[in-house]
Amino acid sequence: MILAFDTYYYDGKAKTVCLEFEEWNESKNFKIHEEIIDNVEEYIPGEFYKRELPCIISLLNKIDLTHIEAIVVDGFVYLDDEKKYGLGGRLYEQLKHKIPIIGVAKTNFAAIEKDKLALVRGDSKKPLYITAIGIALDDAFEKVASMAGEYRFPTLLKELDRLTKEL
Repeated sequence: MILAFDTYYYDGKAKTVCLEFEEWNESKNFKIHEEIIDNVEEYIPGEFYKRELPCIISLLNKIDLTHIEAIVVDGFVYLDDEKKYGLGGRLYEQLKHKIPIIGVAKTNFAAIEKDKLALVRGDSKKPLYITAIGIALDDAFEKVASMAGEYRFPTLLKELDRLTKEL
């Protein structure tokens, strides 16, 4: 089983959605988990994980994690070449290094060069940035590359983004 998470913030609240699916190339068969949390931490540049990680952990606590192959997060695993943890690395740490984490970032703001791969999908000239922990970066890259969809964003990640913003 694969889990993909995203969170949307509004009016001091956070709506976190998780899509649960079996195959990387899945486009339709998925289960939705969601939760809204009040009194969310303010965004602090460089410390995004302080805002989003509690939301993900809260929802993860409601999901059976017995057979999870990997978790996909919207963001980076590492923020620099010294392997300073971003959201994905912090999540991996919280999960006691038991579940691989794949970061899929839309923008290249992190100061990381070595442990990141740029994935161009469809006709887009803008890549997605893939980082990973607990799984080889090349394997993580191939898994995200194999996800269904002909556009920049894989179909399920696009659906995940849409669901988080649906109030």
